Amino acid sequence: MANKIKVLIVDDSAVVRQVNRETLEREPDIEVIGVAADPLYALDKMKVQWPDVLVIDIEMPRMDGLTFLKKIMSEHPTPTIVCSSLAEQGASATIDALAAGALAIITKPKGGVKQFLRDASNDLVSAVRAAARANMRRVTPGAAPPPRLTADVMLAAQVASTRAMANTTNRVVAIGTSTGGTQALEAVLTRLPNVGSGIVIVQHMPAKFTAMFSERLNALCKLEVREARNGDRVMPGRALIAPGGRHMMLRRSGAQYYVEVADGPLVNRHKPSVDVLFRSVAQIAGRNALGVIMTGMGDDGARGMKEMHDAGAQTVAEDESTCVVFGMPKEAIKLGGVERVVPLHGIPSEIIAYG
Repeated sequence: MANKIKVLIVDDSAVVRQVNRETLEREPDIEVIGVAADPLYALDKMKVQWPDVLVIDIEMPRMDGLTFLKKIMSEHPTPTIVCSSLAEQGASATIDALAAGALAIITKPKGGVKQFLRDASNDLVSAVRAAARANMRRVTPGAAPPPRLTADVMLAAQVASTRAMANTTNRVVAIGTSTGGTQALEAVLTRLPNVGSGIVIVQHMPAKFTAMFSERLNALCKLEVREARNGDRVMPGRALIAPGGRHMMLRRSGAQYYVEVADGPLVNRHKPSVDVLFRSVAQIAGRNALGVIMTGMGDDGARGMKEMHDAGAQTVAEDESTCVVFGMPKEAIKLGGVERVVPLHGIPSEIIAYG
């Protein structure tokens, strides 16, 4: 079929190439147009037929995956998924790949790769389909899916009459994002001063990657950016990023905000979940909060933003014109939880004006 998603797999492991090819070729809407053992072989194949989506490793012979990715993004931006090891050095390289324009990460262990990739087949297929819909103009240098749970599994909803509105002037900014969000967050946070409201963030990202992502942002920003730890205070000049594989919720002690980091089920098939964070902000901060929802696939955060809006918080969504994937903001707008829709470059001004 002419409208199939054309995928090229670039990995020096024959096992990875084989398993990923078999996984993708089972899908009627996906066509693997080739595999290559390294980027130079891949470039030869791409001269004949350019793929819709690339699936690449980082550590490869002749040309490493990061150099290959930067070359592709500078010459012919193409949706790219990184299939990378969880080794510490590899994780650091993967963060660099996200900064260079990769849209998603599929993690793989050092051993037992074949079975792992088969178990993670749904993740790869979903990532390929999402990548194929990505707006690359905004990118700059078989098991059943898990049940779709709501934020109720972590934090019960409250009716307006029972909400305890905060008797404090302290303010908090809550940000939620997913696909394309690593670059979007960098664009926003690097433009903020080291004063103003404390910031809490959920970026959909696997465990072990959020710490390095936070370290990278901390080195680039005026404000302090770090992976959240249970009990961390939310304070001016600090941005806390929810750790991968854990939910994060806003709490309050007296007039001071802090975060609770906790394990739990996937919510909207994510952990951390934007809905969990936003619901907690609605309940704990209410009108003393600003909610921001940015680029991302799916609808995680849409209901939570509506709850923030109904609790009196100000709410902002990223405009479609700058989103890599206009999923999460679109769904939040549809639910009626968004007051203002602004392009990415306007979001720092919204946060600064909020105070």
